[in-house]
Amino acid sequence: MKKIRAAALVGAVALVATGCSAGGGGGGGSSDATGPIKIWLSNNEQEVAWGEAVVEAWNAEHPDEKVTAQEIPAGSSSEEAITAAITAGTAPCLVYNVAPAAVSGWVKQGGLVDLSSLDGGSDYITERGGDVDSYATDGSFYQLPWKSNPVMVMYNKALFQAAGIDPEDPQMNTHDAFLEGSRKIVESGVQSAIWPAPTSEFYQPWFDFYPLYLAETDGTMLVEDAAATVDSDAGRTVAEFWKTFYDEKLSPNEASTDDAMSAGTTAMQLAGPWAIPSYAETVDVGFMPVPTSDGRENPTTFADSKSVSMFTACENQGTAWEFLQFSTSEESDGRLLEETGQMPMRTDLTETYADYFEANPNYVAFAEQAEATADVPSIPNSVEAWQAFRDEYSSAVIFGKESIDDFLKNATTKIDELVAE
Repeated sequence: MKKIRAAALVGAVALVATGCSAGGGGGGGSSDATGPIKIWLSNNEQEVAWGEAVVEAWNAEHPDEKVTAQEIPAGSSSEEAITAAITAGTAPCLVYNVAPAAVSGWVKQGGLVDLSSLDGGSDYITERGGDVDSYATDGSFYQLPWKSNPVMVMYNKALFQAAGIDPEDPQMNTHDAFLEGSRKIVESGVQSAIWPAPTSEFYQPWFDFYPLYLAETDGTMLVEDAAATVDSDAGRTVAEFWKTFYDEKLSPNEASTDDAMSAGTTAMQLAGPWAIPSYAETVDVGFMPVPTSDGRENPTTFADSKSVSMFTACENQGTAWEFLQFSTSEESDGRLLEETGQMPMRTDLTETYADYFEANPNYVAFAEQAEATADVPSIPNSVEAWQAFRDEYSSAVIFGKESIDDFLKNATTKIDELVAE
């Protein structure tokens, strides 16, 4: 069932406007209107190539509904650029790099079209993606879940071998075994076993605490039923696990000055399939699921998904909706997989693209993992809630300035207050 670091976070979300008051958006478009549209793509080289090819194919058949593509304008993040465009009424029709955490803020801002209100909208989204209800806001889809980068443990096979760990079968699926292997790695002379970014950005929990929390709870999100879930035995277990890494100097609490995997200063990182081509020339990498306390099979992990949204500034929403379906068809999704190695969020992925996975076996683990993922919850003040969590986590786990119990209690209180606003 599909439920749906930092270099991989293309257009990392640094959204301040999640709490914007309603307004902006431009408005005035019609769901039946057709004609030229503009779309924005992420600045990822492979995604740009994919987008340009899909646009070319569309334009060849639709001369009166020409699509023009450009990269998301430069800024401190994709989301800040998009938020500014909503406010100014200059947003494009579609953006192909939407972080789900940003959606609730843009809905509140009045910037997004309710895709469920379009002809066949909800049916198309659910038929393509399966169980994607967690991406809905107030029962409506303001985003089409597009692609995912399920987070797994990526490791350097040579460093594992040197530490006496079988690189083909590390046997590190429990917390205890993962810690034991990590100690061997550091004892062998590697600077760190695993090096999560210790910085304070709100999205950093998605690449240390959150994947393991999802695994430990079989997919319980940070917030469910308008209440934080982490002040629990599972939350405490995962926090204590990570605290041990910092206490025993298995993970540094300062940021790496280079790519630690390429430099050989760490043996592991949490990563998605985007990382495979990144290290093709430098590191022989292996992948394994994130560990759990009991070593369960097929644990849930963080999807690190991106969506496509339509913006209310779009005049020709009829064309935008047709192009959105064209660009997320089985053929277009196959091209996305070929071009980027990222997983289209559609049912029966490995069967639909069997030839691709047979030719690219390194991606099979991620395709299988994509069937057991969860994402961030769709909640009010999402970014602020994650920032509150990160601040408390950093204080207790990374820097040891407060207790785990205080971290969980304080984070829960702050998150609950933010979600209730």
